[in-house]
Amino acid sequence: MKATDALDEIAFLLERNLASPYKTKAFRGALAAIEAFTEEEIAAGVEDGSLKRRKGIGATTWTVIEQAVAGDVPEYLADLRKRIGGPVTQTGAELRAQLKGDLHSHSYWSDGTTDLATMARTAERLGHDYLVASDHSPSLRIANGLSTERLEQQLEELATLNDSFDDFRMLSGIEVDILETGELDQSEDVLDRLDVVVASVHSKLRTPSAEMTKRMLAGIRSPHTNVLGHCTGRLVQGGRGTRPQSTFDAEAVFAACAENNVAVEINSRPERQDPPDNLITLALEAGCLFSIDSDAHAPGQLGLLDLGAARAHGLGIPADRIITTWPLDRLLEWCR
Repeated sequence: MKATDALDEIAFLLERNLASPYKTKAFRGALAAIEAFTEEEIAAGVEDGSLKRRKGIGATTWTVIEQAVAGDVPEYLADLRKRIGGPVTQTGAELRAQLKGDLHSHSYWSDGTTDLATMARTAERLGHDYLVASDHSPSLRIANGLSTERLEQQLEELATLNDSFDDFRMLSGIEVDILETGELDQSEDVLDRLDVVVASVHSKLRTPSAEMTKRMLAGIRSPHTNVLGHCTGRLVQGGRGTRPQSTFDAEAVFAACAENNVAVEINSRPERQDPPDNLITLALEAGCLFSIDSDAHAPGQLGLLDLGAARAHGLGIPADRIITTWPLDRLLEWCR
């Protein structure tokens, strides 16, 4: 197999398994160090040892490259495939196959680990028709949220990037904070230019229920909002510890989502599993649409959609109520 494919697959599997970014960075770095070379140039660099001395190549990644050039599946990759390869779960596989895209992902423009092009190429390889670049908004400084000026620069990069694809499209978007006032944390002018807006609450998650409900309702009623992101903000596992879900009048919030044509996100990250099952059922009964999203911060995490599809399947959500099963034209018309 190609050395570049081996490094990419190893990074993907580690990222999907939520391994330490420091571990995955080694393989992404090695990939970046050799991806501009032809297979013949890589083979020559292995033969004379010059590639081993190249910046970004370490002992483990050198062994992977060397074994791949020799025509073998690298031992490191074979072990990963055995332990964590294949779908994350087989549950909901039929629904997962109907998903055409993902509306929530992050790049190094905010707190993701790679560039937009790497996210896009991975999404295309997974069979996506589209992926939304939804980096954070300015108030989330800890996540390097995008100012209006930086978001406008990202829009220019997306336009150039899309020129390199035939059937795949990277959509413009944002995960915009719903501020304490209920306003969205970005200028209306730039929000008007985006394909998809995911609105989420990231701060003051223990605000009393009445105040949180008022805040969320204002965000949902904004004409710019398309998707309500990870609505409870809870964390149920993982390296960041756990965090209880925020409290709000769920019936009022989901009624507003249904009334204002805002989809409720089913966040596929295993540490979030947000909303909880009982709230998904309530949203389904309220007539809401849903968006199954990965909230990926690394390319491999795009594969976490398997988990969201499994939850949606288990709770009996019809495929047509899930906007990420829709073709691109229908999705964009609905967002507009």
